Amino acid sequence: MLAEIITIGDELLIGQVVDTNSAFIAQTLNNIGVSIYQITSVQDDKAHILQAFKDAESRVDIIIITGGLGPTKDDVTKKTIAEYFNDTLVRDASVTKNIEDIWKKYVRQTLLQVNKDQALVPSKAKVLMNELGTAPGMWLDKGSKTFVSLPGVPFEMKKLLVNKVIPKLKEKYKFPFILHKTLLTYGLGESTLANRIEAWEEALPKTVRLAYLPRLGSVRLRLSSKGFNEIEVRERIDTEIKKVLPLIEDAFVGFEDEAKSLEAIIAKRLTNSGKTLAVAESCTGGNVAEQFTQNAGASAYFNGGVVTYATESKIKVLGVPKALINEHSVVSAAVAEAMAKNVRDLFNADYGVATTGNAGPSKGDSDADVGAVFIAIATKNRVVSERFMLGLARKRVIKKAVNKALEMLEKEILKN
Repeated sequence: MLAEIITIGDELLIGQVVDTNSAFIAQTLNNIGVSIYQITSVQDDKAHILQAFKDAESRVDIIIITGGLGPTKDDVTKKTIAEYFNDTLVRDASVTKNIEDIWKKYVRQTLLQVNKDQALVPSKAKVLMNELGTAPGMWLDKGSKTFVSLPGVPFEMKKLLVNKVIPKLKEKYKFPFILHKTLLTYGLGESTLANRIEAWEEALPKTVRLAYLPRLGSVRLRLSSKGFNEIEVRERIDTEIKKVLPLIEDAFVGFEDEAKSLEAIIAKRLTNSGKTLAVAESCTGGNVAEQFTQNAGASAYFNGGVVTYATESKIKVLGVPKALINEHSVVSAAVAEAMAKNVRDLFNADYGVATTGNAGPSKGDSDADVGAVFIAIATKNRVVSERFMLGLARKRVIKKAVNKALEMLEKEILKN
């Protein structure tokens, strides 16, 4: 079963608005066994939209449309849909009442005719009532094909898709079971990882597909399979996972359905073990702490952190001996280790993480080369540190340093 997503709006094509709707729609459809053939973005132009509809109908079973349903003149989707279906617009009483109710409850301005006209829908359409807004969703059948038009406002679209569209699709079609299992790996580059699992990958059955999803500091391996027998699909994936895990056990940290990031995995391990964490950052400027504190529940394991960016703050706040800095430089293993140990003591935590380095573009309080970063992890029993050369681009140096700090912390947690 194939679907195409068509997003409408000039704002998408000039980059003024980021299309998050397509990602949500694709994931939601995929969860019920619908494969996305293509995602198309078109301008607010009747001819362009009509051609997109025609092309999509020729190649897929389900066409999901978002955007262009507002009250202004540049919103042409409804009129274009009516033309495509050789239909006319009629006023829907239930939508009219919904609009009037919304105005009475939430809007102080006068209900204008352009707002009332949002109740106009193609006569052949089945209205999908939008309880969160004035633009209704619309469902139209064309033979075996289904067209669904949804508002472009993300929270309105999401509720309509999940509560109205998905149940109706399940009534109309019989979908295969699709399973994706994504393995999270850290510390190995894509080419290194590919070389390591090459023989396994070449031996994969045709019913199982592998995708590499690299990002800075990590690579996700997504295994996919589909079929109408759910048990067989799950067995196929499980069999291949058992084969590949021994090949990547030093880089494997978990499955994406259990946690979508290394920091989430670390958070879970700390919470389950009752252990706590504190961080002292220099070159990363608080980015390590942010990885944890941006998620709810961080107070269960994250005791606190400090950004001791200047040399003087390392001395006054963390108590790093000035003599140690003079002897080894502020960007050094010795200073990183002292920072990690002292911040662990300062916040009475089980683990202390510290970063110090030169992210560039010029040298600061140290003569260290641009891109040089020292990271240290302190536990109650020991302190470990590593030196990394992370390149010349400042933002990438900081992001890489954060990733390396997380990798080192994860390894220490697993040892204890």
